[in-house]
Amino acid sequence: MWTRPYPPGPGRWLVIGWEAAALALLAWATIRQFDLTGHGVKLVACALAAIWVIGAHRILQMGAYVGATGLRIHGLVRSRTMSWRDVAHVRLHKATHRVGPWRIESGMTVLIERRDGSMVNTELWAQGIDFHSRPSLFRAVYHELRNRHLDAQNT
Repeated sequence: MWTRPYPPGPGRWLVIGWEAAALALLAWATIRQFDLTGHGVKLVACALAAIWVIGAHRILQMGAYVGATGLRIHGLVRSRTMSWRDVAHVRLHKATHRVGPWRIESGMTVLIERRDGSMVNTELWAQGIDFHSRPSLFRAVYHELRNRHLDAQNT
């Protein structure tokens, strides 16, 4: 049984609403650009509505899930599952992005280091939509992941 050790932030609904508005604008522009009528309008509306429903579902499911046997990371496009014995470390990482000659700090994120040396990014970001105004929850989730990993290593 996979459980997410934190409740999703209210910002997810803002993102889903923003996407609905953007897709509505895309539908309007497509219909106007190609002078669609009747079945064409219905086809565009149904296709974009289906894309929105699938995208909204994926956004609501995004995050890190823990279970007795391992860790599952749900991203927007794909999900990864790894057993606790495949995980070498659960770490906090100070993320920075490079834009030309400048480095821009974007805050703390949780990284999973696998035994093979590869790194797995998580959706756990201190400034993200789930933790932006809840820094204590971010730390609690990090400690939960780390403690579950350590418990699995000790058994």
